Amino acid sequence: MFCYQCEQTAGGTGCDTTGACGKRPDIAALQDLLFEVTKAVARSGAAADAFLEDALFTTVTNVNFDAGRIVALIRQGAEMLAEAGAASPVAVTATPEEMVAAGHLVSLDGRIAALGPDVAGLQELLAYGVKGVAAYARHARVLGRTSPAVDGFVREALTFLAGPVPDAGGLLAMALRCGEAGLQVMELLDGANTDRFGQPEPAPVTIGWREGKAILVSGHDLADLADLLEATAGMGINVYTHGEMLPAHGYPELRKYPHLVGHYGGAWQDQLKDFAAFPGAILLTTNCLMPPRASYSDRLFTTGVVGFPGIPHLPAGAFGPLIAAALEAPGFTDARETGRHMVGFGHHAVLGVADTVIGAVKSGALKKFVLIGGCDAATTGRGYYSDLAEALPADWAVLTLGCGKYRVLGRVEGTIGPLPRLLDMGQCNDAFSAIKVAGALAQAFGVGVNELPLHLVLSWFEQKAVTVLLALLHLGVKNIRIGPRLPAFVSPAMLQVLVEQFNVMPIGDVQSDLRAMAA
Repeated sequence: MFCYQCEQTAGGTGCDTTGACGKRPDIAALQDLLFEVTKAVARSGAAADAFLEDALFTTVTNVNFDAGRIVALIRQGAEMLAEAGAASPVAVTATPEEMVAAGHLVSLDGRIAALGPDVAGLQELLAYGVKGVAAYARHARVLGRTSPAVDGFVREALTFLAGPVPDAGGLLAMALRCGEAGLQVMELLDGANTDRFGQPEPAPVTIGWREGKAILVSGHDLADLADLLEATAGMGINVYTHGEMLPAHGYPELRKYPHLVGHYGGAWQDQLKDFAAFPGAILLTTNCLMPPRASYSDRLFTTGVVGFPGIPHLPAGAFGPLIAAALEAPGFTDARETGRHMVGFGHHAVLGVADTVIGAVKSGALKKFVLIGGCDAATTGRGYYSDLAEALPADWAVLTLGCGKYRVLGRVEGTIGPLPRLLDMGQCNDAFSAIKVAGALAQAFGVGVNELPLHLVLSWFEQKAVTVLLALLHLGVKNIRIGPRLPAFVSPAMLQVLVEQFNVMPIGDVQSDLRAMAA
């Protein structure tokens, strides 16, 4: 196997034996084959948008480790191709072992050897961006929202990747078009979430726990959380969020449930200790799943596209086994509050006080905005984001989103006027909020986004982050700092292009970066 699609990748170059995420070589091969199948399905013209979203999301880092589920998707795609009379990378009747062998034949290392690191890297940049677009589109689809434009681009990009290999310029142009689709799909998801759950409102979230039976919900999918809250209403089970579910507490239609009592634990990579210590049942929705430990695997359930062998998988809304496990588990025997955090500063809330924000900038009370967000991970170098947050002057505001927020929680104190200095804008899925606020401020000040007193410092991890980056580049945003290291698929030649056109740069040391931002 060879995989370098995420920031965990071994040595910063690529995983070639077992994935740092826990992915085995056979799973890697099956996912590579599944991606080839999505390209063939897109090229065939089959009506398969939902299938493409599920299949592409399945290949995102830390989503699905279940060979049986991936084989089923491959076979589903092969059947679609057979019905359309189109060629397939694998026969419908292929065994799982034959599928693994076919996957090895289309692995990334072969393309790198044939095409070189620059072209192969640009292909992967586009492929990862498309995976992120598909993931966001699936989030919106389960809430009843779709976009013909987004679906059409996913098919077009996959067909493009299946065709003759274009030059680097053609690949980069298509990647920037992927950024446009990324912006469209994030707006689509924003509308889907707010239509269903209301506009996020600033609200305090209790970090800790209450006495009683308990269910912990991790991942990103707000629809699953809403359905679970409805299914457990009046049952005496307290529901807690984990990881990227923290911003759910800002939505009025979720906060109205009194048994949504608080937040437990930290970012996704803390789940091994958080899940082990949690005395109830656990539901993992979407990414990011780590190979579970035996100490909690009998209390863990997956839903949606997530999967792990031996872990029960629940169809949408079928929470009976999860609830039974929660009632059987001991639950919390005491109550403890370890902190509080304010959520709910989406674009609606921030722009609702735009006059105050603009006045603070014009008066000099608010000097700069720094967006510190993105993905978190256990890799070294991420202490930079905490150190930067602590070092920022008191008249600088900090915007945050994604699980990168866990690096700055508790490190940005105080207020600027009526607003806290730290404005939590939501999940990585909510990057549209930050983009919308930046655009509105630029319009209000009569300048371009790059002339705003705004600095973007992003922590990179997986494929949704690539989509967000491409969306920013599509908008012409420059001077973005990325860390703790640049993606392994960015070759020196690719980096040179990104530097020349957009001044994308790796993070440095805190003091040097702070001086540059203050200049």
